[in-house]
Order: sequence, then structure tokens, then C-alpha cells
Amino acid sequence: MIGKPEWFKRRKYSGWGFTPATWQGWAYILVLVLPIIFVTSMKVLGTWQIIFLIAWAVIFCIDFVNIIIHLPKDERDRIHEAIAERNALWVILAVLVLGIGYQTSVGVVSKSIATVDPVIVIAVFAGFIAKVISNVYLDKKD
Repeated sequence: MIGKPEWFKRRKYSGWGFTPATWQGWAYILVLVLPIIFVTSMKVLGTWQIIFLIAWAVIFCIDFVNIIIHLPKDERDRIHEAIAERNALWVILAVLVLGIGYQTSVGVVSKSIATVDPVIVIAVFAGFIAKVISNVYLDKKD
């Protein structure tokens, strides 16, 4: 692909993804961003510009995934990342469940039909399904 995993390091403390570790990594990010800034700064976005932006985004999304997959990690990094991901997802789940509770309670207090954002319910349910499928797969794998 375009970018090389050696140019980057795993982002540990500020979200997901990777951070440039060499000048080539910074140049890669610059090559990614400058055409987007140039095209979007034009007064009128035409069809070719929109097609260009979509193609540019697809190419670099595929490249980002390739870089992240090939970033070198030792066993300690894998364990730390798994624990951090697990903790982040528990917090996300708690916030979603609290959001459902809040939306339901607002409906009850206002004595109207309780409206709950379906995206939140779908997210919680999808997480539940993903966990069930993962556990079934891992149990059968062992």
C-alpha cells in the first residue's frame, strides 16, 4: 500500500489508530490532508470534486486499516490493548444504558409516550449480539 507500518506507532493514550513516528509518517499525513483542504476550499464543489474526495477517502481508509493491521505489537501490547478496549466498551455501554434510562424517565415525568432514540437501543442490542456470537465462537474454537 502507500504507507508503511514502520513510519507509525500505536496510539496508546489518545484514542484509536496510530501516530506518526518518523518524518515519512508526517509526510504521509500531509499528503493525505493537503488535497482534501485544497479541494474543499474551492468556492463550488462540482461532481468531479466529490468523486475525488470519495475516492481519496476510500483509498486512505483501506491504507489506514492495512497500516493498523501490520503495526508491530508484542504480547504485552496485545494484552494492554485488549484490557483498554474492554474498559472503553464497558464505559460506552454504561453511557448508552443511562441514556436509555434518561430518555425513558423524561417521557414518564412529562406523562407522554416515552420516546427512546432507536439508535441507542440498536447499539446496545448489537453489542449484546456481538458478545453472544463471540462467546459461542470462542467456546467452539477451544
